[in-house]
Amino acid sequence: MSSSNFLVLLKTFTKSLENAFSANDIELLKADYDAARASDNDKKTALHQAFRDMLLTKTEDIPAIERFISFAVNSCRKDMTVATMPVVLLGDIFDAVTLDRAEQIFTYVENNVAIWKEEFFFTACKHNLLRMCNDLLRRLSRSQNTVFCGRILLFLAKFFPFSERSGLNIISEFNLENITEYGMDGNEMVVEQLSGNTDPEVNADAEENKLKIDYNLYCKFWALQDFFRNPNQCYNKVQWKTFETHARSVLSAFSSFKLEEHRSFSTVTKATDETTDNPMEEDQIRKAGHFFAKFLTNPKLLSLQLSDSNFRRSVLVQFLILFQYLNSTVKFKAETHVLTQAQSDWLKETETQVYQLIEESPPNGKKFAQTARHMLMREELWNSWKNEGCKEFKRPDVEHDDTSTSTGAGAGGTAPTGSAQPTGSSRPPAKRPRRPLGDLIRDSTKQGKFYMGNPEITRLWNLCPDNLQACKGTDRNFLPSLETYLENPKEKQDPSFEWRALRLLARQSPHFFTLFNTPSYKVSDYLESVRKKIQKDKLDIKLEHAIQEETAPTNAEQTEAEGEGLVGDEEHEQMDSELLKTEQLTPEDKNTHKTLAVSKEQLTELAPSIGRDWKKLATKLGYSADEIQYFESEYPTVTEQCCHLLTLWFDDDMDASLDNLAYILEGLEMISAADAVKQIIALLSDKVEEVSE
Repeated sequence: MSSSNFLVLLKTFTKSLENAFSANDIELLKADYDAARASDNDKKTALHQAFRDMLLTKTEDIPAIERFISFAVNSCRKDMTVATMPVVLLGDIFDAVTLDRAEQIFTYVENNVAIWKEEFFFTACKHNLLRMCNDLLRRLSRSQNTVFCGRILLFLAKFFPFSERSGLNIISEFNLENITEYGMDGNEMVVEQLSGNTDPEVNADAEENKLKIDYNLYCKFWALQDFFRNPNQCYNKVQWKTFETHARSVLSAFSSFKLEEHRSFSTVTKATDETTDNPMEEDQIRKAGHFFAKFLTNPKLLSLQLSDSNFRRSVLVQFLILFQYLNSTVKFKAETHVLTQAQSDWLKETETQVYQLIEESPPNGKKFAQTARHMLMREELWNSWKNEGCKEFKRPDVEHDDTSTSTGAGAGGTAPTGSAQPTGSSRPPAKRPRRPLGDLIRDSTKQGKFYMGNPEITRLWNLCPDNLQACKGTDRNFLPSLETYLENPKEKQDPSFEWRALRLLARQSPHFFTLFNTPSYKVSDYLESVRKKIQKDKLDIKLEHAIQEETAPTNAEQTEAEGEGLVGDEEHEQMDSELLKTEQLTPEDKNTHKTLAVSKEQLTELAPSIGRDWKKLATKLGYSADEIQYFESEYPTVTEQCCHLLTLWFDDDMDASLDNLAYILEGLEMISAADAVKQIIALLSDKVEEVSE
């Protein structure tokens, strides 16, 4: 659309809008809108601007502004402007007027909340309304415009549904910015004897009811606000002790100084007439009550504050809210946020004391305590709703009776015309209620199984009772044998064949440690020589077995007589067959690369040299803190704990060897333990040489 066409449409719609608004007839505007020759988008854009321009000429007349917004709502219903038009106009007028006028205009927004919640306007306007309210809140002062801020927040609560995420504290965060500042030099604190009244005669009668206020009580009293601000501090043992001490002191002060009916009335209303003994009526109390959004922490006011029934009640209710949070189950609480039994007992006892103090506070203390208890019980329902994910509230479907009765129809007669007919056949079948998750987990646990929430995942998880053992199963070993991999011609075409072959060789054969220092010695030639050596070793082993079978004695008596000799020969032959695998090693490398078996007795001798440093070794070997704690709980002495650690490492770790252990101990600067390991290595190497000779 060109600028000239836009200006023509704007001029036409501005004149038409003035006439239609003056006559309060939306049809006049509709007729001119339909008569304009332009696309709907162009006409809506021009009319939108005409509305905004005309609104700015009416900033002084609040009733006219309200009628103009209602006129814009009707134009939206006639599909002449977009659905966001009324809210855009409200945002413009709030930006153009003072806060006093904005507060008056906001009454129109509150009274027409039903319009904004209509499906036609809600989807399009909810973000604009939220932005408009946030802009207003940024202009307002929380301390000077408290009522207006509260009205805006209440409007948003009415406008958005309960399940609207933008209005929910999903993860249960606290307003940690609400800090109560207090403090002064202790010398400035004037010790006062508080009896609740300035009349000498009354004070003479209440001499026994005096309360001593000093700097210590002042600090303890206001320090409690930090715990009310952030209740999670109470789960810390040190902070809990502080909270418990301060709470005892403050509640003891409340208990020692009782308020009477005329005292509370004098401190709340600041009235001079205190001669009446009749209790105040509820409407008088409501009119006389003064409420403040923030406490005053001047030490000179503390004596007056403690004499004020409203002030005392607000502090006691803070105690009840804190106690309920500490005892309740909150979805986003940390696992460590759990009270001990002693702490729970103290909370229960103190809660009873707090309710007693509320009942003793005039006026109508018992009714106030009952109301506070009811509100906290209602809060538990909201807490449960929040733990369940803040599900959307829906009105229950109205159930219709399946049978209908008719008047004046006898047996076998028909219902009169217009009577209700049964509609039970069209009702959808009732859904089968789902079993609670806790019951499903409990039943699965009784059967020795795990319930994972999904049928397929549950089936896979229960294939093997011990999942860690299942991971070690042979069916999960996907590595091919070295001999098969080297003889497969297809694998040799893979560019990474040599690298994979060396990896397999290092894991499955001692031939990996054969030295080849010749510069022209290629990896492919080396692998081929290894393959031939493996075949040769295999043939040698078969030949030895064949010779043993031919020379085996057939006489049972000879077998019994020479049993011990045969055992020794078999052990010797078995060791010879193992030594064949290191046939190609150099003499200086035979003892280094040979796998040396370690007995449990040798590990027991080695454990004392490691001593209490076994935890450092366990961490280096890859064991977690839970596993280390398990060793400590299962074995009483340090020697047994260290011995079990080494035994488990040699059994489970494929890379476990005495050489690696000595290397690790040297890296941890455990020199004496490393020397002990080297002595065992030397001893075992000497035995191997004796057997090989």
